[in-house]
Amino acid sequence: MTETLLDIRNISKNFGALTASNNVSLDLKAGEIHALIGPNGAGKSTLIKQIDGSLAPDSGSVWFEGRDITSLDTVARARTGLARTFQISSLAMDMTVLQNVVLGALGRRGNVFRFFKNVMKDDELLGIGHHALQQVGLDEFASFRTAELSHGQRRQLEVAVALTRAPKVFLMDEPMAGLGAEGSHRLTGFLDTLRKEAPILLVEHDMDAVFALADRISVLVYGEIIATGTASEIRSDPLVRTAYLGEEDAA
Repeated sequence: MTETLLDIRNISKNFGALTASNNVSLDLKAGEIHALIGPNGAGKSTLIKQIDGSLAPDSGSVWFEGRDITSLDTVARARTGLARTFQISSLAMDMTVLQNVVLGALGRRGNVFRFFKNVMKDDELLGIGHHALQQVGLDEFASFRTAELSHGQRRQLEVAVALTRAPKVFLMDEPMAGLGAEGSHRLTGFLDTLRKEAPILLVEHDMDAVFALADRISVLVYGEIIATGTASEIRSDPLVRTAYLGEEDAA
């Protein structure tokens, strides 16, 4: 049986009269990509925040590797092995590509207040940084300013920064956002290989990418999971087609 690494159990979250998450349960198994899809306002970002620890649920729990981590904050969850990439880049654009990954490696040590010039002479941190860049195919860009990278390369750099922290699970919030067709195709291929490093819980609107990548897909509508299944099962589900896919077809 494939090991379940991340297990979301009956998560609920209300903002006044608005129900953002309603008894949501889903899991992520080793080696898979599990996509979370749904229309704008469905509650996807709110759910991800409850998983990464930046927002506390009203009820329910988050389990990681068989441990209840619901009470842990974002930093503590990251230390357990949860790595999140954001829809809006959090990279330091004026720094070089290598400096960004070295900062990530420094965060793994838990000593982020070291004098940065000394850090860039630390052979261990530099080795971790270069290895992460090699993994994502960016090592030849190590000396470039991050602002000089293409949008797709910045997405890859975000993953490289996460890789310096030896993640066990990736939480990815719309990595295809802002990419054209060619960039989306390239990033899709990259994510397909990345699952060998760690499984991915993927929030994404690019349905071509979702159907190409996902082993399982969960559909969130008005804060509720209305279906979970393979790409073919989700495509043919009449409830999903009415609630979400049909909406996209009509757009």
